[in-house]
Parts: sequence; structure tokens; C-alpha cells
Amino acid sequence: MILPPRVKLVEVGPRDGLQNETQSVPTDIKIQLIDRLSAAGLPVIEAGSFVSPKWVPQLQDTAAVLAGIQRRTDVRYPVLVPNMQGLERALAAGVKEIAVFGAASETFSHKNINCGIDQSLERFGAVCDAAHDQNIAVRGYISCVLGCPYEGDIAPTAVARVAARLQEMGCYEISLGDTIGVGTPAKAQALIETVAACVPVDVLAAHFHDTYGQALANLITVLPLGVATIDCAISGLGGCPYADGATGNVATEDVLYMLDGLGIDTGVDMDALLGASRFVSDVLKRAPVSKVARALLSGKSSR
Repeated sequence: MILPPRVKLVEVGPRDGLQNETQSVPTDIKIQLIDRLSAAGLPVIEAGSFVSPKWVPQLQDTAAVLAGIQRRTDVRYPVLVPNMQGLERALAAGVKEIAVFGAASETFSHKNINCGIDQSLERFGAVCDAAHDQNIAVRGYISCVLGCPYEGDIAPTAVARVAARLQEMGCYEISLGDTIGVGTPAKAQALIETVAACVPVDVLAAHFHDTYGQALANLITVLPLGVATIDCAISGLGGCPYADGATGNVATEDVLYMLDGLGIDTGVDMDALLGASRFVSDVLKRAPVSKVARALLSGKSSR
């Protein structure tokens, strides 16, 4: 295999992870978690979301979180923005980067953001134009790229169509999300090959959930195809409120351990990352989902 010499890890735990927690996580805890993650060397950390508090109450304090974190010049702190109202709130909070989120499944799009794919893309186009006018970078997300809880299998060509539209809008990076974690290596490979025929592979990111334990296998399959950006969540936080049984994102610790073993540079320090994993797990009063964190933290405590 020809692997990329360096991979960028995009930490989504403070947003995509915590938004699925039923217990309220205090603002100061979110701030401490983000600061720990940035100190560990993660170059991109999703800091929150400006979605309506009615739909995602856990992240209604995003503006306060952004005001409280110790911003590092070498770290980006994007936030999720669904519409123009969210963009206005993000701009007021001084953000430098936002993300818009669509789907490759028509049914999921309606369930998630109350409109179809084409209508959502029109909405995102206006948000992207307004953001670029303010020199705000925009990242694009596509959900259900390898399967949908309502429609089943999703054709890679459907994902490619949405990805091409997002790139036309000026999204500098497009994250392909296996929202319910049903993907397998062959399907992940076919997905990247199809989408990369429409969008340069170096702007694609892999966002794989680990519901069926396939996330790392899927990642090792797409790395040789040129994918060099991976979304992951500390301690395996996350899930999907619209997909029963969907577990969290692939754990950052597990991804880092694999990449370290392959000799791929990330700039992330495992010991500092484990400290962040233990911190958030203690707050949530449960063991990390990450197998690597469980093994290494157990080893540290036994010495």
C-alpha cells in the first residue's frame, strides 16, 4: 500500500459527540475538553453548533464555549451552521470557519433538516456565499454516504452528486459520513473511487461511525486511495438521534494508534489525548468506547 505520509485528524467529539448525550454537559467542561484536545495537538476541533436550541439543546451554549476556550493560532475551531440565522449567530461569536451539513438520502434529509436534498443545497448555497463574503471558510458534510436507516443502501453516484454541488459552492473540504456505520471496506473503496471521479480526492474526508466495528477497516481501505483527512471523536463519543442503534464516531485514540503504527504523522500526542479521554469519560461517568484508551489507561493505572 502507498499511504499518505501525514493525515489530518478532525476532532468532532465536542460537537458531533456531545450533541447526542442526554445528560447536560456544563459549559466549563466543554471548554476544558476543547482546551485539552488542542493541547494534544489536534489541528481541527469542532467547537459546537448554531443549530436551534430546540433541536440540539446540548449545544445552546456554543457562543459561551467559543468565548471561553484558549484559542491557539495553529488550531481551527469550526462550528456547524444550518441556515442564515445560524450564520449570523456564528459571525457574532467571531468564528473563522463553519460547516454545512446535507445528506445523500432524500428521506434522511427530510427527517434531519426538514427539507429535501435539492432544497437543502439551495439553502447552503446562500449560507456559503454569505460566509465567503466575510472571509469565513466553509466545510461540507454529507450524511448517510454508505447507508440510510430509512432507504437502506445509498448509491455512490448519489453521494458524488451532492459532493460536486458542495464543491461548486466553495466548500474547501467535504466530509463523507457513514452516519449509521454500516459500511464495509469494499463499499468504502467504491464510494471514494466514485466520488473522487467528480471531486478531487484531496478535498475528501472520511467520517466513519463504528456501529458494526468496521470503521478502522474502512479507513485503512481508503487511505491508499488518497484520503488524508479523518474525522474522529475522543473516547468514541457520538451516535445519531435519527438512526436507532447507531453508535459513536470512530474513536480518536483508536485512529491515532493505527496511524502511529503505520508510521503516518498526525502531530497528535497519545498521552495528552488519553488525558482528554479520561477527563470526558469521568465527566460522563462511563468507560471510554475506545479500545485503545481502555487498554492504555488500564495499563497506566496498574503501574
